[in-house]
Parts: sequence; structure tokens; C-alpha cells
Amino acid sequence: MKTILTQIILLESLLISQFVTAQNENSTHCYKKDAFKNHQLKSNTLSVSQIAESERYNVHYYFLDVNMDNLSTDIAGTVEIHAIAKENLDSALFELFQTFTVTEIRVNGNPVLYNRNLSAIKAPVNATTGQSFVIAIDYNGTPPTAATNPLGGSGMTNQSSPSWGNQVTWSLSQPFSAYEWWPCKQSLADKADSCDVWITVPANCKAGSNGLLANVTDLGNGTNRYEWKHRHVIDYYLISVAVAEYVEYNVYANPAGSASPVLIQNYIYNNPQTLPNFQADIDETAAFLELYADLYGPYPFADEKYGHCMAPISGGMEHQTMTSQGFFEKSLTSHELAHQWFGDHVTCASWADIWVNEGFASYSEQLMLENLYPAEAAQNMLDIHDNVMTQAGGSVWVLDSLNENRIFSGRLTYNKGSAIIHTMRFVLNNDTQFFGALQNYQQQFKDSVTKGLDVKNVLETASGLDMNNLFNEWYFGEGYPTYSTKWNSVGNTLHLQINHTVSMPSVTPLFTNPIEIKFSRQGMADTTIRFSISSNSENIVIPSVGIVTGVSAIDPDNWIINAVGTNVHDVNFLAEINSLTASNILSLYPNPASDLVNVSLPDIAKATVWITDVNGKKLRSTTLNGAGVLQVTDLSNGQYIVFIKDEQTGIVYKQTLIIE
Repeated sequence: MKTILTQIILLESLLISQFVTAQNENSTHCYKKDAFKNHQLKSNTLSVSQIAESERYNVHYYFLDVNMDNLSTDIAGTVEIHAIAKENLDSALFELFQTFTVTEIRVNGNPVLYNRNLSAIKAPVNATTGQSFVIAIDYNGTPPTAATNPLGGSGMTNQSSPSWGNQVTWSLSQPFSAYEWWPCKQSLADKADSCDVWITVPANCKAGSNGLLANVTDLGNGTNRYEWKHRHVIDYYLISVAVAEYVEYNVYANPAGSASPVLIQNYIYNNPQTLPNFQADIDETAAFLELYADLYGPYPFADEKYGHCMAPISGGMEHQTMTSQGFFEKSLTSHELAHQWFGDHVTCASWADIWVNEGFASYSEQLMLENLYPAEAAQNMLDIHDNVMTQAGGSVWVLDSLNENRIFSGRLTYNKGSAIIHTMRFVLNNDTQFFGALQNYQQQFKDSVTKGLDVKNVLETASGLDMNNLFNEWYFGEGYPTYSTKWNSVGNTLHLQINHTVSMPSVTPLFTNPIEIKFSRQGMADTTIRFSISSNSENIVIPSVGIVTGVSAIDPDNWIINAVGTNVHDVNFLAEINSLTASNILSLYPNPASDLVNVSLPDIAKATVWITDVNGKKLRSTTLNGAGVLQVTDLSNGQYIVFIKDEQTGIVYKQTLIIE
């Protein structure tokens, strides 16, 4: 197990990806889900050696001062990169698309000669380790389209809304298209400490960006400069601009614990029908923000804002503090807002681990429904599971993160990514621990980047569980189980066999997550029992459960991606937990128990005995010589597993124990 995870960690560090998008508005999907059709190119503009060269310095601040309008993607202005040398540095390498004109580069205010190789630019900085420097780049030109840059072409777009008629220019840089409209360093791990974005636009337009609008300066020539100030850590692909004839509509959220209300600033098309059409949906953003602050911890940018800029896209892009969004609908709006915690505040360390962004934002939709639209929650998760099972395989972790279609796969990254978080919550079986872990994750990795294994670690710390199997099977593994049962009721004792086959046996032959089964009983209410799974076929005996008349449902609350096979009532079936656990080997009594359990080991001289819950979490252990008593008064009602290891032979036996 450790070897598998180690190999995955090493492979992650080698993966580089590229992303392009082209969409129509008014789809109900998140923008990036369906962004790729036949685009399969797999190259970033920089070579591996050039990428390594760009990592010789750290960016701590970006200043963009650009001129734009809403009628074209043309852009001109100056960008400053404020950085610190990580080692003695003769030059610093950054990116700008090759068709832009660079009129001058200054280092620390002095014009310099520079080297340009296509989109890679090297400016001489002559900095020693730890020394700060500023590179200012004057540039102008037209950002590429998919036709002029088949490796991207999505960094800046101009289009009219087919629904509302407004023309908009907007940016979308994820994952490697920021250089298509401004000079920058495109490294996930190198977040800037802050940024300022100044956008000069015609007086009939507004321009939205990150952070607080510090000032709108009338330049006296028919243009206004929108001066946005953002004083939080930010990744390169989350810096944004959007220009259109907008009207401003603001609401406020009041999350618990915030020192003051949080501004939700919205730039909506200047069309008399647009705001009335979406106003109720926009207002609901406040309820979503308050909910997520309760679940995940304080809104990370509460001292500035959250908001939206409309653009004719088929969903949204989670630009930090101001999402670009094509329309307003509760699932889309809540998804993009959740990215402010999962994706912006804490960001994936590589595109192989895009799950830490998109899986959690997608699961936030489910949590929004559970809390605000509970009647819709069950069907939503059922639909997610059904979509995942339309194909047999595929992992949540992105093995080929040079494949843009795979990075933003709706079935795997979004839907399966959401569903396995639901499973993790089920395995913990304790919402206090689960949401506490997510809050700890936000605090531990704030302003930084993470991998999927970091999520594993925080869940293990919160719960005490070993989640290696869960992540190997559901995150790195492929496929899903199909459960079947065979059962027989003998008096009040249930004899049960749980079998599962898998859709990708060559990759993931076994799923060891617990499973719940609901039983109907004669003269008694239905009962749901949670079972631990350690093999593809489990035999279980449950005494004193009542007269079982049928298996009502496997996974009745839809916690696990699974298909249901057969449920067979076999009147001749008698289950044995283990052929070696006959009464002459060991016995537990009474079972069910409430306070004390007697253990008899007539043929075992010395044994180590331990009790676990159905998730495998060890609750207590002791050593016995032939016989003894287990104290279970403090254990909650439910099913437990008692393991008995013969210290002489090393054989481990197990028995199911019911606490009532």
C-alpha cells in the first residue's frame, strides 16, 4: 500500500497540463465540465528546463495596468512582476504569448535588453539569493484564439450574449492560459501574496476584477480606470478581468463569526430584463455563503468581497472574490462560491489533483441541497452515481494530466469526485469529525496548495482511521462494486452472505468500505445494519435480530457508488463467519450484549483480543489466558467486530458482536 501511494506522489510531481475552452451559455453544467470536445494536444509552451528555470524565483506581487474595451480582446498596458530570488539569479524567465508586442522591459526601473524565445522571455535581474526585484513589461496586442493558438486560445474572449445581447470581454486563464493576455509566471505552487488590477475602459463600461474596488478614476478622455486591490494570496490563473456595459447590484451576507457583513458585488448586464430575471437567484448567494462559512470555516476573503461578473459562458469560473458566470442557478452559483474555499483559498498542487478543487466544489452542491433544499438531495446523489456508472472505469486522480479532456471530466473529476467525498463522510460516520477535518484542512493549508493525500491525512487525523484502502480503491482506483446478498432467517438469527463483484477487476478487485443493508422483519420495524467488508464474499451471523422477511435495500441512503445484483432467500443457507470459529475454538456470550461479554477460549492458551467498529477503528484491546470478560458498557448500540489472535499459532479469528 505504501509503495503504491509513494509511486503516485512521485508521478504527480512530473505532470503538466494544458487547457482550452469553448462553450455556449445557459448550460446547467459548470463551465469547465464540457469544455473539451476533440482537443487532445498535450503540451505547454515551456520546456521542462524552462519550467525549472522559472522556479528560481518567487513572485510576491502582481500589478496589472491595462487598457481594454468590450468590443474586442485587444489589450495594452504594463504589468509588474515583483519577485524574490531563491538563488543567485542572472535572469528571470516568465511567459507572454509570442504574438504580443513588447515595447520595453524595465528591471528595478531601468530599461534592459532581454531575450525572447517564442513565449518565453528572460530579463536580466542580477539578483542574489533573497534579493527582491521588479520586472515591468510594456506590451500590447491581441490575445490568441483557438485558431491562432491551438494549445489554448481561451485566455481572453470577446462575445455577445445570445440570451441578453450584451457584448463582453472576459478572461479565463485555467489552467495555462494566463500568458495569453498578460506576462506572468504560471506555477500553481508560486502564489502571489497580493495583486492590483487596474483596467481602463470606455466610460459606458464597467470592469470587474479581484478584491476591493479602491477607486474609479475619470481620466477625462472618455475612459474610466477601475482600480481593484486584492490583499490576499492568489494563484496566477485566478486573476481576472471582465469588461461590459454592466449595472451594479449588491447584496450582503451575514456569516456567523464575521466582524461585519460580507459584500456580494454583482456586475450584471445593462439590460432591463437581466437583473429582474436573476435577482432572486443572486440574492440566494448570501444564504450559500453563510452555509459554507458554518461548514468549512470563515469565508476567506470576508474583509473584501464576493461577487460575480456576467459573461456569455455556459457556467462559471471561480475567479478569486469575483466569479465569472453566465447565468444564475442554485447549483452553479453554490458550486462556484464553494471554490473560494476549495480551489482559491486552498488550491490543487498539480492538475493531477484537480479533485481538491472540483470534487469539493461539486460536493458542496450536494451539501447546499441537504441543508436548503432537502427534498432534492437524495435524487441529486442518485443522479451523480448513475452518471459515474455509465462507464466501467476511470479514477478520480488524473493519471494523464496532460489530457485536458480528462482533467475536467464531468463524470470523473466532478461527479465521482463528489461521490467519493460522500463515501468518506459515511466511513467517518461522524459529521462533527468530518466537517471539523475540512475546517482544519482550510486552516492547515490556507493560502497554499495541496494534493489528494493531504485530504487523506486530515481525515485520518480527525477520525483515527486508516484510509489507505479507501483512497487506493476510490481515489486512485477505478470502477465500482455490484452488491448481492444471500440470506436465511432461522428463528431470530439472520444468516447473511454479502458478495460483491467489481467493474474493473484488473485495477480494483475489492472495495473495503462498509455497506448498509436494510431488512424487513416480521412484526417489527425495518432495520438498517452497517457491515464491514474485507473480502468479496462475507459470511455473517446476527443473532436476536428478529424474523427477517426480506432485504429491503442495499445502501438505502446512497452513500456508495454501486449497482445492486441479486438478493436471494435460501432456506438452506447457514453462514459461518469462519470455519475455525466453531464453539470448541471460541465463543462470545451474551451476544447481543449490553455491558459485559464473556470470552471463552478453551483451546487457546494466550490470545490478544481487540474490538473495532465496522470501519476498522480499534476501540480497545486486552490479553486473555483461556477466558476473560470484555467491558462494553460505554459502546453505542450497533455492530462491532471482535478479533482474537492466538499468540502461539498467529491465527486471527473474528466474530460479530451486537451491542444493544
